[in-house]
Amino acid sequence: MIHAKQALLAEGWADNVRLTIDAGTILRIETDAAARTGDARVDTLLPSLGNLHSHAFQRAMAGMTEFRQAGRDSFWTWRDLMYRFMDRMTPEQIEAIAAQVYVEMLEAGFASVGEFHYVHHQPGGRPYDNPAELSERIFAAAAQTGIGLTHLPVLYTYGGAGQADLTAGQRRFGNDADSFARLTEHAASALRDLPPDARIGIAPHSLRAISPEDLARVVAAQGQGPIHIHIAEQPQEVRDIEAWLGARPVAWLLDNQPVDDRWCLIHATHMTDAETDALAASGAVAGLCPITEANLGDGPFNGPGYAAAGGRFGIGSDSNINISLTEELRTLEYSQRLRDTRRNVMIPAQGAVGAFLYTAAARGGAQALNRDAGVIETGRLADLVAIDSQTPALCALSGDGILDCLAFAAKDGVVTDVWAAGRHAVLNGRHPKREEIFAAYRKAVAQLIRD
Repeated sequence: MIHAKQALLAEGWADNVRLTIDAGTILRIETDAAARTGDARVDTLLPSLGNLHSHAFQRAMAGMTEFRQAGRDSFWTWRDLMYRFMDRMTPEQIEAIAAQVYVEMLEAGFASVGEFHYVHHQPGGRPYDNPAELSERIFAAAAQTGIGLTHLPVLYTYGGAGQADLTAGQRRFGNDADSFARLTEHAASALRDLPPDARIGIAPHSLRAISPEDLARVVAAQGQGPIHIHIAEQPQEVRDIEAWLGARPVAWLLDNQPVDDRWCLIHATHMTDAETDALAASGAVAGLCPITEANLGDGPFNGPGYAAAGGRFGIGSDSNINISLTEELRTLEYSQRLRDTRRNVMIPAQGAVGAFLYTAAARGGAQALNRDAGVIETGRLADLVAIDSQTPALCALSGDGILDCLAFAAKDGVVTDVWAAGRHAVLNGRHPKREEIFAAYRKAVAQLIRD
């Protein structure tokens, strides 16, 4: 049972809210209710956000690429450094890094994560005896931390547009459609050991890393599960795909695949207005990762047009250079303001910008992760976050003003409690296994740097 002084329910704000949770879902909601003995008592209760896009292993290299090389740094020079770093990781190190990432996500207020998992093989590219060895390391990290997991094994077959050969740094990723089917079968079987809210989908990496034929094959085999894909992140990618396939990436995908509410298009940074409107109309989610997109120099998303067209979106921490729910939200809006030289941009009409960003990202993230969450409502998963509205950043506000201030003035330290499908994963601002997980992470990073 949870008792909140105030809560944002599906129908709006309410006072003295008492939630009954059973088997991970919200069984009953009472308003104007008194707290009872044994209730978890919190200040302000919100639907939590799902972190819809993570490459957990990249957390270990945060800050290591912020040195300017001779010439012009870009996403592509960053990628080469990432490949070299990744190629040294052991399964044990990947598990330790993922567990640290998931603790940080939970403490920031995310109850769930979409792990876009593309490291499958041994250094050099030789498969493990168990093709899902590294997926199972992600599962172990999720089990240890209690985060809600949507696992997204990645199909990565080619080194670039036009079916180029894999480079040395990409060999740990490589699968053809047949080996990818075996991988996902093993991963789906192992996933059954996690709580029942765990999900599995697929992630064709990008149009440049697969063939149109293989994309059609794996999508047809997927059924109703989530499908995530990187798309239109960089101008060079857009040019390469257009030269190869005869259309820009988003336009080609929408014209050649049954893009609907199962899909999450990660980044979708470089779209025309027509592509923006078409993506919004498809019902898919735009997976926005504002901190990483800023760090890599990707450019800003077409937020005003997408919001005006009713487009769905969620947020993710991608490279995990800085895991922060509040900073992802404000970076999304600030990127729009910097481009357009005006304020209060990422909202379709008049209203509270922070409240729109938060609630839209909660709904969009839940959709992308195939979790029946995103709002506080009976029958939904109990993916919940509690914040302290009496902190200096929030104490002068009420109602949607709390969400505005959360998005633009607060830090993640206002988070007091997080539940993931009813699992009380953060208590009083801390994950109960924080110290032991950090010790393992620090050991893993020290080994990587030393080796």
